[in-house]
Amino acid sequence: MVQQLASPTLAVAPMLDWTDRHCRYFHRLLSTKTVLFTEMVTTGAIIHGKHDFLAFNPTEQPVVLQLGGSDPAAMAECAARAYERGYTAVDINVGCPSDRVKNGSFGACLMAAPDRVAACVQAMQQAAPELRVSVKTRLGIDEQDSDEFLYRFIDDITAAGCRHLTLHARKAWLQGLSPKQNREIPPLQYERVYRAKQRYPELHVMINGGIAQAADVVAHLQHVDGVMVGREAYQNPAFLGCFDSILTAPTQVPAATAASFEEQVRVVEQMIPYIEAHLAQGGRCWHVVRHMLGLFQGQPGARRWRQWLSQQGPAADSAEQLVRGGLQLVLDARALFDQKLAESPQ
Repeated sequence: MVQQLASPTLAVAPMLDWTDRHCRYFHRLLSTKTVLFTEMVTTGAIIHGKHDFLAFNPTEQPVVLQLGGSDPAAMAECAARAYERGYTAVDINVGCPSDRVKNGSFGACLMAAPDRVAACVQAMQQAAPELRVSVKTRLGIDEQDSDEFLYRFIDDITAAGCRHLTLHARKAWLQGLSPKQNREIPPLQYERVYRAKQRYPELHVMINGGIAQAADVVAHLQHVDGVMVGREAYQNPAFLGCFDSILTAPTQVPAATAASFEEQVRVVEQMIPYIEAHLAQGGRCWHVVRHMLGLFQGQPGARRWRQWLSQQGPAADSAEQLVRGGLQLVLDARALFDQKLAESPQ
């Protein structure tokens, strides 16, 4: 067990097509202290793309840009641009196992090229000395799945100056498994992450993979410096409602393990002007509300909320009508549930 840090880290994982700037704004309303990560952005998109892939709302801070790439010069240029735009931290993706990423010579396949990752770390820090450069990686790839293989990788990147590491507690199969299968089939090996922290006590080590309960977050924080939550935070965003409490008292499971219904309603209300502003800039309601579908998961009205937003959202041109219409369905369902509960025999 490591010495408990005064300020551990909780984070929402970078998730492609999910953790865009609208999702991050929504998540920030549920937790003021959680570190948010962008979805992975490639160096090519930043340097040559027609869109602004570095845009973020200042309220998202603390927010980390996750970069996909393996060319040290390109990574350095993107790091410098990110720092100029206001990012204080950039993460290197060494965990994604998709064929598209692998064909681009980055992601999980880079575990087999620690010297290349080390060169990227060094170049990025030289380009933006005040920028924190971190690495998110798996425990291994294919048959290269030993602690020794992992430690050789960590040794190289730490020698280059990396001091922040996120370990997804699974290896990746680069052949034969889809990205979805790679998130589920390779077994979780939390103890290996704990051992890595013990071996490298000077590093800030976050653990990631399959974490979906407040009690599990607290348990992991007794062994590592931070916890990163992925799919559960997206599919059940109310879960983020307990993160600030955990950060205040990292050794205690909070009494409330999710945002209360009242807090969820408050967040819905706060999203309306944000969506209206997005509409005024030429955007669509659906760009934002698709990230809100799971807000009331497990509660009365959750299904009606999802159906309403999914059916009405793509064509909606009024955030007020769309969001309040869905919220009213939730309130009606909750009132009916409470009435039935009061009328049921005790």
